[in-house]
Amino acid sequence: MIEKMEFGRTGHRSTRLLFGAAAFYNTTDPDDVKKTMDTVDRFGINHIDTARGYNKSEEMLGPWLKHNRERFFLATKTEARSFKEAMTDLEKSLDFLKTDHVDLWQMHCLAEPEEWEKAKDEENGAIRAFREARDRGLVRFLGVTSHGMKAPVVLKSAVDYFDFDSVLLPYNYPIIQDESYNRAFCQLYEDCKKKNRAIQIIKTIAKGPYPDTEGQTYNTWYKPLVSQADINTAVGWAMNLENSFINSAAEMSLLEKIAQAADTNRSPVTDEQMGQLAEEAGMTNLFA
Repeated sequence: MIEKMEFGRTGHRSTRLLFGAAAFYNTTDPDDVKKTMDTVDRFGINHIDTARGYNKSEEMLGPWLKHNRERFFLATKTEARSFKEAMTDLEKSLDFLKTDHVDLWQMHCLAEPEEWEKAKDEENGAIRAFREARDRGLVRFLGVTSHGMKAPVVLKSAVDYFDFDSVLLPYNYPIIQDESYNRAFCQLYEDCKKKNRAIQIIKTIAKGPYPDTEGQTYNTWYKPLVSQADINTAVGWAMNLENSFINSAAEMSLLEKIAQAADTNRSPVTDEQMGQLAEEAGMTNLFA
């Protein structure tokens, strides 16, 4: 089974591997959902992460979740930056997910400082929707996510202004070799530990960008590591980051391999071992 740990200050003991329901982005077959969620159950994963922007994800997950809601910590996200649009997104999420509340609602994919400036407007920004949704019991906790090389800087600005309960951002061997990203990541990480804020990491098994969209063979927008041995190494290395949670990749066919890699029976992976894999596999920074 996969190790469980307090998800920040929420009081919920989440498995260190969270199910990234972006895997259902293009899903139309309920049987695919059932098979995937059977795998989630088999490994004891008890935390689901989805988003309004994940195309079919909430819609396909909802009918299954309707009968299993109480067993999971449920998170979703909105990319809306205005109050009205964010509330509309939340209403749609609750409807699609067949629930009256989500455990974690996240401001999704803040990429530029300008987006945060718009979102934090106390009258017309999404931050007002976040406060009101929590006050009304539609959401229990609030988080913020970011992608790209500016992610830790943008997130630090966000959590300095508003005490979010969680953050989510990229973390893998190639990206952490960038000095500026690494320095900003460490600052954010230490601040989150101090404030008991949950830290979620993504792109754990990213090998590099696809050379073109025609060569894309997986649901992930990046080229993933696919062998069990390579995934064991990448996930094992990422799990060395204490107090963090890994979101599984947006690809149903890789979930079992990722879950096996997250099993606590795996041996620790050193920086040297991860560096060797990065060199041999030709891993590159997705955002460089």
